[in-house]
Amino acid sequence: MRFYMTKLATLLSTVLLVSMMTFLVFQILPGDPAEIVLGVDADPHQLAELRKTMGLERPAAERYASWIADTVTGDFGTSLRYQRSVADIVAERLPVTLSLSVMSLGLTLIIGLPLGIYIARKDGKFASTLLSAFTQLGLAVPSFWMAFILILVFSVTFKLFPTYGYVPWSQDPVGAFKSLFLPSLALAIPGIAVIIRYLRNTLLDQFRMDYVRTAKSKGLREKSIMYRHILRNSLIPVLTIVGLLIADTLGGSIVVENVFALPGLGNLLITSIGTRDLPLLQTLVLYIAIIVVLINFVVDILYKVIDPRIRLKR
Repeated sequence: MRFYMTKLATLLSTVLLVSMMTFLVFQILPGDPAEIVLGVDADPHQLAELRKTMGLERPAAERYASWIADTVTGDFGTSLRYQRSVADIVAERLPVTLSLSVMSLGLTLIIGLPLGIYIARKDGKFASTLLSAFTQLGLAVPSFWMAFILILVFSVTFKLFPTYGYVPWSQDPVGAFKSLFLPSLALAIPGIAVIIRYLRNTLLDQFRMDYVRTAKSKGLREKSIMYRHILRNSLIPVLTIVGLLIADTLGGSIVVENVFALPGLGNLLITSIGTRDLPLLQTLVLYIAIIVVLINFVVDILYKVIDPRIRLKR
C-alpha cells in the first residue's frame, strides 16, 4: 500500500508542477486574449472592460489558483475562438485522438512483438538481417514523412484508403477504420522498429543466461523455454519502451492529424496555438501531461505484476 501511495503522491505533484509551468509560460507569451475576442480595432474601453471580466487584471497567482480550482471541478473555461465550453470541444475531439492512439499502439504490438521474437530466434540469418535493415529505416524516417509516403502509395496510387478526413465510428465502422488506418500506421512504424530492435537485443541477452542452459539440459522444448521463461523476463524493459511509445504517440499525433486533416486533439492544439486561445490551450497541454503521467504510473504497477522479484523487494 505504501508503494501505491508514494506513486500516487508523485503523480499528483508532477501534474501540479506541470500545471504551474503551463500557466506561467502562457502568461508571458505575447498577445492579448481580449483582442482575440474583440479584434485589434476594438474600442480601448471595451478592451479594458473585457480584460476585467476575464480576470486578466488580477495577479497571476490569484488567476492560477482560480484556474486550478475550476479545473478540479470540471470547469475548463470558455474557448476564446469558438465561444463554447472547452470541456465540450475536447469531448468532441477526444474520440478521434483516442481511436488513433489505440489503433497505433495495437499495430505496434501486433507487428512488433512477433517480428522481434522472430528476428531473435533467426539471429544471423538472411531474413533477420533484412528485417533489421528495415527497422533502421523505420527509425530514421519521421512520422509525418512516413505519412506522405503512405498517402502516395496506398491512397494516390492504389486508392485503397482515403487521403484525408475522418468518418465517425457510429456512422460507418468500416469507413472509420479506413480513415484512421494510414495515420495509425504512420505513427506505428517508428514504434514497431523500436520494439523489434529492443526486444531482439533483450531476448538475445536472455538466451545467454544460465537458466536457459539449465532448462535445455532438462529437455524442455525451445518454444516452451521461449514463451514461459525468456519472453516473460524480457517484458520488463519492453514494457518501459511501450510506455514511452504511448507518450510519443500523443506527440506524433499532433503532426499526423494535421497531415490527414483529422479533427482530433492534435489538430485542435495547433489551431489554439495559432489563435492564442489560452483556456483551450492550457487544458490541452494539461490533458497531455496527465495522460503521460498516468501511463508511467500504470507501467510502474505492471512491473510488480509481471516480475515477482519486484513484489518481494517492496
